[in-house]
Amino acid sequence: MITTTISDFRKDIKKYLKRVTENFETLIINRGKDSGVVVISLDEYNSLMTTQHELSSEKNKARLDSAIAKFKKGDSFSKDLID
Repeated sequence: MITTTISDFRKDIKKYLKRVTENFETLIINRGKDSGVVVISLDEYNSLMTTQHELSSEKNKARLDSAIAKFKKGDSFSKDLID
């Protein structure tokens, strides 16, 4: 995680955005007392939105929890993919 001020961000915006996109860093820009902005890459944002969507349904959440429990118990199997 990177933290900076708005002034420093303005001075070197390209460097900060490059670190966010290439290194999957999270950038926090402080804007004063108890105020700020978080910058994340588009890939990270899309991943968060997908996770949020999957967990928004109780049925999906239950299936995911069940799959995790089976995996942890070793009650899983593998299959070869068809080329």
